Amino acid sequence: MSVGTLRDVKIKGMACAVPENIVESAGFNERFGAENVEKFVKMTGVRQRHVASPQQTASDLCFAVADRLLTELEWERDSVGAVVFVSQSPDYRLPATACVLHKRLGLGENCVAFDVNLGCSGYVYGLFIAASLMASGDIERVLLLAGDTSGFVSPNDRSTAMLFGDGGSVTAMEKDPGAEIHYLFYTRGDGFKNLLIPSGACRNMDGSKIITEREDGNQRSDFDLYMNGAEIFSFTITDVPLAINQFLSHFKLTVDAIDMFVLHQANLFMLKHIAKKIGVPFEKVPLTIDRFGNTSVTSIPLTIVDQCAGMARKDELKLILSGFGVGLSWGVVSLELDASVCLPIIYTNEYYTDGGL
Repeated sequence: MSVGTLRDVKIKGMACAVPENIVESAGFNERFGAENVEKFVKMTGVRQRHVASPQQTASDLCFAVADRLLTELEWERDSVGAVVFVSQSPDYRLPATACVLHKRLGLGENCVAFDVNLGCSGYVYGLFIAASLMASGDIERVLLLAGDTSGFVSPNDRSTAMLFGDGGSVTAMEKDPGAEIHYLFYTRGDGFKNLLIPSGACRNMDGSKIITEREDGNQRSDFDLYMNGAEIFSFTITDVPLAINQFLSHFKLTVDAIDMFVLHQANLFMLKHIAKKIGVPFEKVPLTIDRFGNTSVTSIPLTIVDQCAGMARKDELKLILSGFGVGLSWGVVSLELDASVCLPIIYTNEYYTDGGL
């Protein structure tokens, strides 16, 4: 367990974008059978998702909101000291997509820019990394960009084809005396094969792109996502609530003192189990999975923005955030957030037209 507090760092703005294109789960009735689709919707809660076109990437979605948020905050572009891009769907194998975003946003040379390859737990890790950069040096402002697109999912795999949606987010963070971010993290690498794309990087480069039926009865290629649903379910309903309860105990927090428990939108059934095990009324667990699906690293900021944008509230919200999944990796973060810093969700199909040679 890695646990601690980062001080004098605060979220000053947050925004999210999703593609305009909507895919209904009911549209898979002919492919998978209406009864199977109905069971899937009941279990996961996913009724529809926003899905990017083949040309649109996670960085396109992140850029759309980062560019707008910088304008809204009236931040000089040269004042941003770091750009952290958290994603498992980067633009390229190299260079880092953070460098592409640095260029597109017109940021100054005196700026750290790097990628973090994390998925479901990536947003809470990203907050920790961004806050650590400011706490340990002279960086005053950081843009945390977190997004994913789901082009690595086989359309013929019942376990994943209807689950994942696409989105991008930006969180603007700034030094602020007195603010605190508490954190707790775990990793269990022996479960890395439970969520895995076998080919596409530097291992298993000779994998097949032909979609075939696999041992679990689903159809996919070596370049598509494999998910061991039973193992992920067991891990989620056991380790995640344990970590949240440890977090509450360590920092002497009570459920009543927290306004919202914003959990990674993995699966509705899982979220209900987690809430029950930590004794949280389910009305304190906001949902977006029904309308946006599992948006991986984007799901936590998307759920915050969906809940908070336009909220009429003067005092700050006390939030606990928990991300968990691929790795296996999981973490918990608590912070206070002024709901007024959240912009409404942006819907866009725009993409970068200067990304090739």
